[in-house]
Amino acid sequence: MSRTGLRFCSAALAFTVFLVDVLTPLEGAIAVLYVVAILLAARTNRRNDIMVAAAACVVLTITAYSASHGLEPVASPALRALVSLAAIAITTLLALQNQAATNRLAAQARLLNLSHDMIFVRDRRGVITFWNKAAEQTYGWVAEDAVGRIADELLQTAYPEKRDLIESHLLDAGRWEGRIEQRTKTGAAIAVDARWALQRDHLGKPVGVLETHTDVTDRVAAHAALVQSERRYRRMFDASRIGVVEEDWTGVRTALRSLATGGADLRDYLLRNPDFVRHARRLANITDVNPALQRMVGANGPSAFIENADKFLGDDDRSFIDALVAFAEGEPFYEGETELVSLNGHKVPVLFTITFPAGPAEDRNVLAFVVDITERRQSQDALLAAQAELAHAARVATLGELTASIAHEVNQPLAAIVTGGEAGLRWLRRDVPNLDEVASAITQVVAEGRRASEIVTRIRAFLKKRPAQQDMLQITEIIKEAALLVARELAMDDIVLTIETEPGLPPIRGDRIQLQQVLVNLLVNAGQAMSGQSGPRIITLYAGVAEGGNLSVTVRDNGPGIAPDDLPRLFAPFFTTKPGGMGMGLAICRTTVEAHGGRLSADSTPGAGATFRLTLPALQEHASS
Repeated sequence: MSRTGLRFCSAALAFTVFLVDVLTPLEGAIAVLYVVAILLAARTNRRNDIMVAAAACVVLTITAYSASHGLEPVASPALRALVSLAAIAITTLLALQNQAATNRLAAQARLLNLSHDMIFVRDRRGVITFWNKAAEQTYGWVAEDAVGRIADELLQTAYPEKRDLIESHLLDAGRWEGRIEQRTKTGAAIAVDARWALQRDHLGKPVGVLETHTDVTDRVAAHAALVQSERRYRRMFDASRIGVVEEDWTGVRTALRSLATGGADLRDYLLRNPDFVRHARRLANITDVNPALQRMVGANGPSAFIENADKFLGDDDRSFIDALVAFAEGEPFYEGETELVSLNGHKVPVLFTITFPAGPAEDRNVLAFVVDITERRQSQDALLAAQAELAHAARVATLGELTASIAHEVNQPLAAIVTGGEAGLRWLRRDVPNLDEVASAITQVVAEGRRASEIVTRIRAFLKKRPAQQDMLQITEIIKEAALLVARELAMDDIVLTIETEPGLPPIRGDRIQLQQVLVNLLVNAGQAMSGQSGPRIITLYAGVAEGGNLSVTVRDNGPGIAPDDLPRLFAPFFTTKPGGMGMGLAICRTTVEAHGGRLSADSTPGAGATFRLTLPALQEHASS
């Protein structure tokens, strides 16, 4: 019934009781029936309605007593009137208390409805007596449909253990927590974290259970996906043939942050402070390694690695400096090549990639992927040996072409030796030997003999078959020696060799004989390209500093140039434009230059000569000083 209807019924009942009390001769406490009108007013849940109904009933009771008995005190009617007034007062008080308690319960129920968790109350038989809004939204049943149903049957609850054991634990402890599975109205299965609280009456007897459920379906699915991902990662980690190292670089980041470089470039600072680099290597803690890396360094298990990266890096390792710079600059990864020191002391050449996760919080998950390139290094060594054989054959062929020049160059000091010796003999055979002239002649003989020895030594060194050397060299000396080797050959063809070098060129590192061979080959090719042309024949050799501080050497001629169709294939093995040529000279030159970390290129304009450009890395520490 609506509030208006309740108010009307309460007023009608009160008026009816008033009429009966006034108009009938009944002697009973008719006014007591006013409490029914008050109770009807209390059903509106409005305090004002109760107070108005109570006040009206009091007024009607006093009015009826006055109308029936006047002001004269009558013992029995007055007593009945007082009883009626007491009943009205007590009923009003109880109604107000009940309304306050109801309001408190309603407020608490509204709070439960505000919760994001599903909350319901069930009695000892499992019948639902309260069902909050979150339960309606999650499970799909409104409160009217859920209340009065048995919870386990409605939700098809699946427990992690026997239901009797759970109920026994609830009775003993008063609480129970666990993860259960339930189904919604649509039949969808959800996982929930359940928390039960046992309700007891004033005698301690269980009367109900408050169940609070949190939907963790997404969390369970995410955890299952994470576990599956971890298992997949572990399988990949263990089964990979590539060595994988997991490292903790937290200490490395702390050390880098506290580093005072004084405004200097970090790389330069690290190069000047090897002690800090060694300290940082010890801070890169290894937390896990896969079996592939264990085999790579001859270990029987991961325990040998649970230390730091310093144990497996050689003293001459330079890659860690570049890795530190990349890490400090926030690069996502760094790739390099180095050598690992195995447990038996052997060095294992490897290629590696270090991945740096984003953010300092991920410094514990630095991964290094390592590939053993021992076989590739052996193949490279075999290839370099074969290339050395070809280069030696090319040098022999080159010297064969330069036989006339060599013979002329050796004959000059030999002829001077003979002339000096004959002159000395003549001065000795005189009646009065001129010892000063004899000494001068012998001095000349010695000097020319040394000159001849140097020529022979230079030719033998050029011809000698030996492993590649890595020495610090001056390019001007190499150019001078190469020019001496081809000078006679170029002079016979009326070719003018012009050499220009910038002052203070930085040194390079490499093999003197191999670089001589490159320049001799380029000069001989330039001379042969102009052998059939009339007019001036000029070769210009220029050495200077290129962009980036590298060393650049160009050999330019004014011959007929290179045909456009031949230019792309110029450095291919066995390609030649010379009759009777093997086609290996330029191929060997390019391979040699690339082995020195440089680059050899050519460009040409037909009819305007050809230019070969040789670029080699300079030693920066000497260049900067």
